[in-house]
Amino acid sequence: MLDTKSAPTGAYLTLTRDHWANLARERNLSLTAQTLAGLLAIGDPLNIDGVRQVYLPLTELINVYIDNTSSLSAQSNAYLALDELPTPFIIGIGGSVAVGKSTTARLLRELLSVNRRVDLVTTDGFLYPNSVLEAKGLMEHKGFPESYDQAALTQFVIDVKSGKPEVESPVYSHIIYDIVPDQTVTVRHPDVLIIEGLNVLQPPRTRISGEMGPAVSDFFDFSVYVDAPEQAIKQWFLDRFKKLRLTAFTDPQSYFRQFAHVRDDEALVLASEIWDTTNGPNLRQNIQPTRDRATVVIGKGPDHDIEWIRIRKI
Repeated sequence: MLDTKSAPTGAYLTLTRDHWANLARERNLSLTAQTLAGLLAIGDPLNIDGVRQVYLPLTELINVYIDNTSSLSAQSNAYLALDELPTPFIIGIGGSVAVGKSTTARLLRELLSVNRRVDLVTTDGFLYPNSVLEAKGLMEHKGFPESYDQAALTQFVIDVKSGKPEVESPVYSHIIYDIVPDQTVTVRHPDVLIIEGLNVLQPPRTRISGEMGPAVSDFFDFSVYVDAPEQAIKQWFLDRFKKLRLTAFTDPQSYFRQFAHVRDDEALVLASEIWDTTNGPNLRQNIQPTRDRATVVIGKGPDHDIEWIRIRKI
């Protein structure tokens, strides 16, 4: 069943969960419940049935795009009398803090890895170090577009897309809440690179010179935005914060260790302030406005369950 009434423009089709689930009903799913448990973000209740009904069809759709992009590349090279190797197919995954984009990214990596070499990089590694953010007065805007080294991130994606054999990305630690000095991950010409982050779908920005510079999203072959009502996302953020107080925040190296020992009501007040002053404004001002730049939008309800999938027409 198709429903185009809720689409923001005529450029999208909105498919119901039932319609989407029927697309891959007869397909095999090799993912086990144990493997799935290791991929889920804190508080995400996704089960194997949900993977089969939503993420298996999404994976198959992405494979259609990959196969046709490869075919187009081969035909283009033949016409131009070139002998260029295929470049990695790049998938961007965006959405708010706590909406479940990390689960989506890890699941797609797992499902696409059945017959392809897939790497996953998060844009957290391209945040400025805390020392730089403090010097720029941006610690309260951590996660906003201006808190990232956009030039380094864009160059990283250009290097991957150009076919460089090895490209390095900085590493971010959620424990110390900062870039890890002298540590990188190396991307070695995968078939597919998944880039996950809050602001991956940002449009190009005008440089000081007045010229329009490239954006990371210019180099995506496919993109996914994970969507949900803001009030639901805020509640998920608060729920996750409560669970982290009992786990990651207890680590002596944790940046947030001071929250592990305050009363529950005090912790929730602090978490709500973080949402109201940082995550909420970032969602409304920077992240949500990029939603309609995605190839696919996954729409969640208040219970984290995926209710509809919106696809840009080709």
